[in-house]
Parts: sequence; C-alpha cells; structure tokens
Amino acid sequence: MFLENTVNHKEQFGWIEVICGSMFSGKTEELIRRLKRAQFARQKVEIFKPAIDVRYDEEMVVSHDANEIRSTPVPAAANIPILADGCDVVGIDEAQFFDDEIVRVCNDLANKGIRVIVAGLDMDFKGNPFGPMPNLMATAEYVTKVHAVCTRTGNLAQYSFRKSQNDNLVLLGETEEYEPLSRAAYYKATMREKIRAMKVKGAEDISSKQNKPNV
Repeated sequence: MFLENTVNHKEQFGWIEVICGSMFSGKTEELIRRLKRAQFARQKVEIFKPAIDVRYDEEMVVSHDANEIRSTPVPAAANIPILADGCDVVGIDEAQFFDDEIVRVCNDLANKGIRVIVAGLDMDFKGNPFGPMPNLMATAEYVTKVHAVCTRTGNLAQYSFRKSQNDNLVLLGETEEYEPLSRAAYYKATMREKIRAMKVKGAEDISSKQNKPNV
C-alpha cells in the first residue's frame, strides 16, 4: 500500500516511489497526479524525462489521455542532480530509457531528503525486465504496479506486445506499434509469432534450394 505520510517527522531522509506497469496502464497519469498534488502544496517540484522521448512533446510529460506537466528533457541520468538542486520533489518519467546511473541518482536524491517519484515500464516487449527498472523497484520504499486492460480478453494486462516486426529494444510508439495483453493473450500471441517466423524461414530455405544453380 502506498503511504504519503511518514510517522517519524524528525527523520530528514527522503524516499523513492516507483510506478510501473505495461504500456497504456496509466503510469504517467499517476506520476502527473502525484506531482500536481505536490505543486498544489507549494512544494518545489522538478520533473525530468529522457531526451529521446518526443512522442507527444519535446518538453512536456504527457500521458496517453493528454494529461500533461512541464518537464526538463535530459540526455543522461547524470544531468538530473544539478538541475534538481533545492527541490522537495523530483519526478522522473520513462525511467527504463535511462542508463543504469539513474539508480544511484535516485538514491542519492532520496538520501538528501528529496521525495523521488519514478515511472517506467517494468518489462520490455519480450517480457524481460527493462533496463534499470528492477534495481529501482528493489531500492524503492514504495512500488505501485498499475495495469492496463487486455485488448483481446478484457482481463488485466501486464505485457506490452509489439505488433510491428521491428526487433529493436527501444522503439517509441503508441497503439499502432503496441497493445497491452494479459499473460494468456501474450503467450498465445508470441507463440503465433514464433510459428509464423518458422514458416517464413522454412519457405525461404526451400526457395533458396530451388534457385540454387546445378553444378
């Protein structure tokens, strides 16, 4: 359960909150909600996102439902501490795209008394832990896992299935490239993709043999 109030108010250390889940699960929406509440309380808030994320806007952090908050794009995690100096709350979106240094950065900020709120994909399109997210989740005081709704079954979805054939680990996209799937739907979809790939390879091998010139 997520708690915003600490019991011992004399303790000066901050903490880390991680919001994770699949594509279209509301991670950024929840991040923005918490940050705007902090702003309303007149706390000094700074928000960062990786410079490569320009899907909706170059400077704004924008959720899929068009909720937004101004942010600072940074090329690497090492840029954050200098820009976050004097803050009460630091928000970081799309943390899976940052280098592993983001883990140390978040812990250093928390050790200085800053509340750090991080949002990111916990798994890549292959269903593997994504970048620095596992280490962030392990060192965070609070972890909130949000879910999308499976587009094929209507059940809770925790996987981000890539519909395109692009095999790059990082591929920015929306509903054209991704859809949220439940475990069962994701397993069936990946099995179909494997069978399709085997058939294509088999057909190519047969074609290659048929076109091979006789010696």
